Amino acid sequence: MALAALIGFNVLNSIAALVLLSIGLGVIFGMMKIINLAHGEFLMLGAYATVITTNAGLNLFFAMLVVAPLFVGAVGLIVERGIIRFLYGRMIDTMLATWGLSLFLVGIITTIFGTTVKGVAAPFGGFAIGRYQASAYSVFMIVMAAAVLLGIWATLRFTRFGLIARATMQNPDMAAALGVSPPRIYMATFVLGAALTGLAGGVLVPVSGVAPTMGAAYIARAFITVIGGGAAIITGSGLASALFGFIDQVVTFQTTPVFGEVALLISALVMIRILPQGITGRFFRRSL
Repeated sequence: MALAALIGFNVLNSIAALVLLSIGLGVIFGMMKIINLAHGEFLMLGAYATVITTNAGLNLFFAMLVVAPLFVGAVGLIVERGIIRFLYGRMIDTMLATWGLSLFLVGIITTIFGTTVKGVAAPFGGFAIGRYQASAYSVFMIVMAAAVLLGIWATLRFTRFGLIARATMQNPDMAAALGVSPPRIYMATFVLGAALTGLAGGVLVPVSGVAPTMGAAYIARAFITVIGGGAAIITGSGLASALFGFIDQVVTFQTTPVFGEVALLISALVMIRILPQGITGRFFRRSL
């Protein structure tokens, strides 16, 4: 019984990590159809912002929940105003531009901080599940993932910005005719996605550490989750994270983490073959 509870807890933790990793990308890709290949580097910037400000004496939770998203959101604003806004509707050009941006960010961070892995200690300690030990910080990650999904759903469903953003993404010409500025909505949406990615980087750093190349370890998982989820940002991200997180942890428990990663990739390929529009492209079409 204790072993089953531990496996279930690890599955929830894996789902939470996938939600945090993919939700910022889901906002940018799902709403704007922009493939941001610098997503992993935005995660890395959020992690570095958390580590640097925490080591400078700032409270860890303030650093990860406030400083990291604000800093990466500001970077996203600069990127959108300086690069992305000239490339809307040109997917290949956007991919090339963000790929170049990712290489630039890795290079500049390596030059400044070197290649040494940095990190902060995970707070809260641990707790017992029968005769097994689990990290209490994982509970915080699970709560954060649920809070992020709920917060984005409430924003898109009940706020004026959410209504305008959804309308603009569906029909920008009609929105412009009604007095909305589509470029400003695009800018705000990109900044929101970048800030959520920075938040994810900050929350993950106590369990992953940070290095200039850390984004490469996460970007494939993020894209697989977003594409597997389909058009609905929140429902799709949640369902795909649940599916892939479950498969990853169950296979990892039976074998090794390497086989867990392979199983996740194979399951994503099979699912996309069966459901090319993702889970919410076939089901839950009216979901957010």
